[in-house]
Amino acid sequence: MNDVKNSSNKNIDLLNYADSLRWDLGENLHDSITESIFSDANLIATKSIINEKNKLRTEWEVSLDKIVTSRLLGFPIMFFLLAIVFWLTIQGANYPSGLIAEFLIDKIHPILKSASLSIGIPHFIDGLFIDGAYLAMAWVISVMLPPMAIFFPLFTLLEDFGYLPRVAFNMDKLFQKAGAHGKQALTMSMGFGCNAAGVIAARVIDSPRERLIAIITNNFSLCNGRWPTQILIASIFIGGLVPPNLASLASASAVVGVALLGIFLSLVISWTLSRTVLKGEASAFSLELPPYRPPRILQTLYTSLVDRTIFVLWRAIVFAVPAGMVIWLVANINVNEISLAEYFIVFTDPFALFIGLNGVILLAYIIAIPANEIVIPTILMLTVMSAGIVDAGSGSGVMFELDSVNETGEILKAGGWTVLTGINLMLFSLIHNPCSTTIYTIYKETGSLKWTIFSTIFPVVLGLTVCFLVAQVYRLF
Repeated sequence: MNDVKNSSNKNIDLLNYADSLRWDLGENLHDSITESIFSDANLIATKSIINEKNKLRTEWEVSLDKIVTSRLLGFPIMFFLLAIVFWLTIQGANYPSGLIAEFLIDKIHPILKSASLSIGIPHFIDGLFIDGAYLAMAWVISVMLPPMAIFFPLFTLLEDFGYLPRVAFNMDKLFQKAGAHGKQALTMSMGFGCNAAGVIAARVIDSPRERLIAIITNNFSLCNGRWPTQILIASIFIGGLVPPNLASLASASAVVGVALLGIFLSLVISWTLSRTVLKGEASAFSLELPPYRPPRILQTLYTSLVDRTIFVLWRAIVFAVPAGMVIWLVANINVNEISLAEYFIVFTDPFALFIGLNGVILLAYIIAIPANEIVIPTILMLTVMSAGIVDAGSGSGVMFELDSVNETGEILKAGGWTVLTGINLMLFSLIHNPCSTTIYTIYKETGSLKWTIFSTIFPVVLGLTVCFLVAQVYRLF
């Protein structure tokens, strides 16, 4: 018996001694061991296995890798390519978005209203289902479908070509320092198209702790549903601060600045989580850079449109339809001849104005939670209603948008908006809670109600705090 105890004590002493020596070996022990094992295995496999199908890396592939993964050029090339993808997405989506909106909102909506009137459907039913549910669905499809149909194929083409693993390689050090996984760079990039898709993409991370960090911080990637809001508000309030010939440059710089702030917040929040509630070491990340290969166009289009675009769009529609009905109801249910929406706006205005927003913005982000795409139409509808603007809009509870940036700016300024309101809306749009589609996806991926609630509430608190701080600094000057 004593022999067993002595043996057990020696083992414990040996483990404690080994643990004390462990920290003298540096933080990259796991990486070094993994790289050593991988190198030895690769060397053995190369010497012992002959495979005629194996393709030797050509000189141009080696040279290209030295450029796209170099410390000097790796990041500029990455930002340049991502900027091109974003630019093509934004510019390319404008025209088809306009065509879809013209068809669904300018043509089909009046036809439905006329049909409803001709058969005598009561106003309440007509407004709830046609002005509320149908218009919400139409806005989501017209604003969300074209950008996703462009962004996802472009992103998949880069992935198919073999460039995205090089992005993960470049970003690995940054995310490792933040206590996260290098593959989080891929999920973050996917989040720029759609946060729900970015959350699903976190499946590529094996460690549950690091996968959870990637899921929670994906919200800070500016999804395509928020790009229109950023561009519109920057054009009105940031572009308006400089001479007309510099307005486009100033607006674009402001939007890029907000996107980079999102990346910065993603790293900072990852660092904070990995050292508090999700404490732990970053796991080893062994990435074998795949060979470059010609993109498979047809397969890419099918995969991007069917597996990603239609899937995410359908989820957004499912959540947007009831939200449109709620938007119509709060604008049309009156108590003492004042709508529920106006009660909320008046009640929250003092607090909202103190932090540089207003009650309209808070209400819009609450009832438009299913889809960021309907935030601006909701804000315009609520602004016209609460400010009593009689010559704009399509009626109480009917979301609308204007083709003219100047006319949109005039309505917002008539509703009391200032430069501070515009800046804080851009910041709140970046940081606030995920849309309901993403929240549902987080729950499905984590299976945890606790982390789903945390992923939802934490960005709201952070967004309100940032707006408060910016408002105080802004008022000093």
